[in-house]
Amino acid sequence: MNEKIKIVDTTLRDGEQRPDIAMKITDKIRLAKILDECGVYEIEAGTPCHGIEEEDYYLELKKQIHNSKISLWSRMVMADIEKAISCRPDIIHIGVPVSYIQIYSKLNKNKTWVHRSIVECMELIKSEKIDFTVGFEDASRADEGFLLETAKLVKENGGATIRIADTVGVLTPSRTYSLIKRISENVDIAIEFHGHNDLGMALANSIVAARAGASFIDCTLMGIGERSGNCDILNFVEASGRVFDLNIDRKKLVLAEEMLREILSKDI
Repeated sequence: MNEKIKIVDTTLRDGEQRPDIAMKITDKIRLAKILDECGVYEIEAGTPCHGIEEEDYYLELKKQIHNSKISLWSRMVMADIEKAISCRPDIIHIGVPVSYIQIYSKLNKNKTWVHRSIVECMELIKSEKIDFTVGFEDASRADEGFLLETAKLVKENGGATIRIADTVGVLTPSRTYSLIKRISENVDIAIEFHGHNDLGMALANSIVAARAGASFIDCTLMGIGERSGNCDILNFVEASGRVFDLNIDRKKLVLAEEMLREILSKDI
């Protein structure tokens, strides 16, 4: 029996980070509705703390989406978490820096600060009875020992899922497999994989991540996203649909891509 893999579509969040893309709220809702019909498990709808969309947009999505879960991305900052909570999503993704480059050089913080902040953010979200995912930013350049420590911390404090992000797009399939496999064998927690396509390997990395133990795979329509983009959802379905149980309506997915092309053509 094929293993069940849940697709997280991040077209409305990471996809919009591609240069020259700024979708109208009405178009985002149209896309979300057809993605819902396609059978994607989760739609990552945006980042409230950026102030690009109004709170009403997220609340309207909740009304119109009937099957997919709605998630929002937030930095590991209490004020940002509170803003996300006010939008009442199904899931909040907490973006956590885990590479030493980000922790020490970019933020001028330390590992103790990271772990303390994770717990504080999780406790706040749990108090509001909202599900959450802890996203490990720049995991592909992080120390694996620290990744395992942090994954165990998340598990011990009530977390169910971690997101392994190849934030700068440097992973290869063999490295992806070994990283996901090591985490899955050492920590009893669900793994989500978020790949970038800088080396043209987002699709391959996503497939092997699922093979190694990831049960959630992040994708976007047409592979759009920051810099070189993300894993293309249609390509992922076509390449791995016989290997994994994806529960995706391919015909409606094609219609979703056509809708996105039509939306983007209006901005050219």
